[in-house]
Amino acid sequence: MERGWEPGEPGWEPGEPGQLGWQRGGPALGGRDLLALAVASGAAAWATWAVVLMPGFRRVPLRLQVPYQPSSPRQVANALTLLRGRAGKTVDLGSGDGRLVVEAYKQGLRPALGYELNPWLLCLANYRAWRAGYHGKVSFLKKDLWKVDLSDCNNVIVFLAPSVKPLLATKLLAELPDGARVVAGRFPFASWTPSSTLGQGLEQVWAYDMKEVRRAVQSSAQGSLV
Repeated sequence: MERGWEPGEPGWEPGEPGQLGWQRGGPALGGRDLLALAVASGAAAWATWAVVLMPGFRRVPLRLQVPYQPSSPRQVANALTLLRGRAGKTVDLGSGDGRLVVEAYKQGLRPALGYELNPWLLCLANYRAWRAGYHGKVSFLKKDLWKVDLSDCNNVIVFLAPSVKPLLATKLLAELPDGARVVAGRFPFASWTPSSTLGQGLEQVWAYDMKEVRRAVQSSAQGSLV
């Protein structure tokens, strides 16, 4: 606990014990000071968004933009558990700081790569790979996930907002091979039935096997025609 200034010491100002004026550190903050502090904090948050996070969104339609939110260690572990033992190309759509791609490679899911538009996050992802000793072994590509061809991908990781899931489901159905597995974190694909799931709450992840998803979609379409 910080010691209060004693009367007679240089810099001492009168005040009641417990007030900021009585403590080492100066006078109490008034309403105007608190307002200025709040404005400064908001400006700093806006600057972080404008400089670090927004660049990757400028070329993407507003309805398809997904804010960056790093995955928790438990989310990463759960997602990779549902891909354990699988082979083939592994991609993370909207790979952010690269943590899922690096961990996927570490667990033997190779080749592993991420698609990300934000240049600052790409730099962070490459730094993470370098620190892990995987520089040149994993790839982070500055590409729009809506424009990449996923036909050769066997494992797809999706930690994206629910607003983009319907359109993404259409893309995955059209491009992925039957043997592919899609693992979604935070939010499931509402129109698909998962093959398995792991975790609870925000840590929950869902696995979808494309062959089963296509069979269910086709059965639903045939049923609607009857």
